[in-house]
Amino acid sequence: MELRDYIRDIPDFPQPGIAFKDITPLLADARAFATAVDAMAEHFIGHRVDKVLGIEARGLILAAPVAYRFGAGFVPVRKAGKLPWEIEREEYELEYGTDLLEIHRDAIHPGEAVLIVDDVVATGGTAAASARLVERLGGDVVGLAFVIELGFLSGRAKLEGYEICSLVIYEE
Repeated sequence: MELRDYIRDIPDFPQPGIAFKDITPLLADARAFATAVDAMAEHFIGHRVDKVLGIEARGLILAAPVAYRFGAGFVPVRKAGKLPWEIEREEYELEYGTDLLEIHRDAIHPGEAVLIVDDVVATGGTAAASARLVERLGGDVVGLAFVIELGFLSGRAKLEGYEICSLVIYEE
């Protein structure tokens, strides 16, 4: 199955000149969704995975079934102000400024093996911030899994040293 066939380009979103990679057709197709979840999980078979961390928003949708596949716990990383308990916070750079990610302080325990899942890696800022949060809480990052990698934005450079699984890579 070619997952690229289930990713739709939306021109000029969220602003002129940007082609948004929309995975909602992939999520809506049972076979494509299962294929994506299975491929991300299978890449890390043989690794210990205690927790699967999903990055808001679409990463949450993908990470939960990956966690289920591993028999692991699921941990959400959210934008600032969305979590109701004690949090750790990490600032990261966007293409046009900065933002904050938060995680509950008790979500990751020292020595736990954590797989990070998101829909897209672009510049790598969000994924790198999530990895820093995991490590600050004492967890070990097993790797990072993405449906889409925008290779032309060089996000891998910010994730050097981590194992990466990208299912569909766009070079332009």
